[in-house]
Amino acid sequence: MFKIFFILISLGCVMSINFCFASINNQIPLEDFFKNPETIDVKLSPDGKYISYGKPWKSRINIFVKNLETNEIKQLTFSTERDILHYIWTDNDTIVYLQDNDGDENFHVYSTFLKGGDVLDLTPFGDITCSLVDELENDGTILFQMNKQNKQIFDLYRLDTKSGKMELVAENPGDVTEWITDNAGKLRVARFTDGVNSGIRYRKDEKSDWKTIATYNFKEAATPLFFTFDNKQIYVSSNIGRDKKAIFEYDLESGKETKCIFEHPNMDVNALIKSKKRKEILGVYYLTDKIEYKIFDKEFEKIYNFINEKLSNYENHFVSHDKNESKFIIYSTSDKTLGSYYLFNAVKWELKKIFDVSPWLKESEMASMKPISYTSKDGLIIHGYLTLPNGKKTNNLPLIVIPHGGPWERDVWEFKHLNQFLANRGYAILRMNFRGSTGYGRKFLEAGYKQWGLKMQDDITDGVQWAIDQGIADPKRIGILGGSYGGYAVLSGITKTPDLYAAAVDYVGISNIFTFFDTLPPYWEPFREMCYEMIGHPINDKEQLIATSPIFNVDKIKTPLFIAQGANDPRAKKEHSDQMVEALKKRGVVVEYMVKNNEGHGFMNEENNFDFYRAMETFLQKHIGKETINNDK
Repeated sequence: MFKIFFILISLGCVMSINFCFASINNQIPLEDFFKNPETIDVKLSPDGKYISYGKPWKSRINIFVKNLETNEIKQLTFSTERDILHYIWTDNDTIVYLQDNDGDENFHVYSTFLKGGDVLDLTPFGDITCSLVDELENDGTILFQMNKQNKQIFDLYRLDTKSGKMELVAENPGDVTEWITDNAGKLRVARFTDGVNSGIRYRKDEKSDWKTIATYNFKEAATPLFFTFDNKQIYVSSNIGRDKKAIFEYDLESGKETKCIFEHPNMDVNALIKSKKRKEILGVYYLTDKIEYKIFDKEFEKIYNFINEKLSNYENHFVSHDKNESKFIIYSTSDKTLGSYYLFNAVKWELKKIFDVSPWLKESEMASMKPISYTSKDGLIIHGYLTLPNGKKTNNLPLIVIPHGGPWERDVWEFKHLNQFLANRGYAILRMNFRGSTGYGRKFLEAGYKQWGLKMQDDITDGVQWAIDQGIADPKRIGILGGSYGGYAVLSGITKTPDLYAAAVDYVGISNIFTFFDTLPPYWEPFREMCYEMIGHPINDKEQLIATSPIFNVDKIKTPLFIAQGANDPRAKKEHSDQMVEALKKRGVVVEYMVKNNEGHGFMNEENNFDFYRAMETFLQKHIGKETINNDK
């Protein structure tokens, strides 16, 4: 029914470490929060006769298929090393999925078949990574990109997912960062960059020459979403000449926006909902404190209202549909539940629950994630979320602040496993969308440029002070925990404001900005100059980067620190954590250090998550959790 289109250049979001909580007097086992879900990522086959889903097998998420007529269930994959988390149907018999090796993010394309046969590695090459571009018309072929010829850039290939036959469709000239096909699967548009400036190339058909129709500074752009149904124009999300991104039709001959489809006065809008069968734009959705929809199409509005009436008080997402758009998979969730999957029959107007995601977590025992806001010292409004334990005590609590990763993304209202776990243990949890977070417009985003460890960190500090001033947080029991850029913010916080935090957990974080630049994955190389503009230049801004790299400020650290790291992390290399641990040991400072040799940028394997969160729980309880449990007001 719809697709979400986005482009995000970030240090990488560690897998959402999310959770809420239960009553302080009812301590839920740690494993209940962090074990694999019972069912995840449910999809319909193109003909609507089968549903596929991820389900644990030998502690790994594998792909299963269920016949909707006979209820027969068949397991298609038998992975024992890594979870399978990204897959699509390419026809009624074939499923294609991506999988890396021990977290190295070198994703290969695999296929498996409903009617039987071996799993095929369709890209059996060394040191490559792939991503899907177009599912085409469910005819068993796909378009995908791969960096086989040049590790820094991606060429476009057509792939027969049954035979493995591969054809080079477009060779990257060296600057293309995204390939965009029309509704017939023809390559017609390409986005490119010179490192700072970006632009759009277009051709009338696959036999015509490419021409550049627009160039932009990376701070503003018209980002292509998909072609109009007549294949003559494209829809874009654009902030050209404006602060907030809005949806426009875009003329490919002139390189100009034409009709405005939707804009919001306070938030960026990036996503359209479409019906490919009916060739209609159904609506848009965007994020304020929570996700919101604006429906244009009366037929879809009836379906949308029907679902919301049946599943009130939840966020209901259309996550899959058959080719005829007569059956839909609905994922219904909230801040207090990982939710359930439903099958909606649009012909019979029937809604039927088919799976619960994690039924062992009771919604009544979970904690609310409440939107909040506060004002930074220099006057910016910072939005965030507060989770409080389900006990009577609501003040003077031990507080865990969790800055998000990226940093060029944002935190959202949703079920967060980590929130729930910590709240169940008696902690308050504060998350905030500091300056530089996405979704709040260009001005707010750019306010974070070259502010790592500076005003971005001040926004986090101001959030902690807000919680103290509100009487929520015990100023002597403040902890900070984060992954990726959030891990950098942890280390920055305990070097910049060493008296503020009594405990810190750095999860695959960055300790040395120079090391980060020196170890960029090769396929991030086209964005190097952009990173310099957004973070700082290693030569021109050398003094600032020294001052804001935690590794050069270890002499200020006195906060107890726990570091967790994946050995194969391609984004925040293990060197970051090794450097920090070595520097602290030279000072005689004790630091707890956990390394998992079969993980990358965030832990995926269930047993590793158990180890990490057990160690984290003990660490936090030791340093800020005393006199917390059963200490009601």
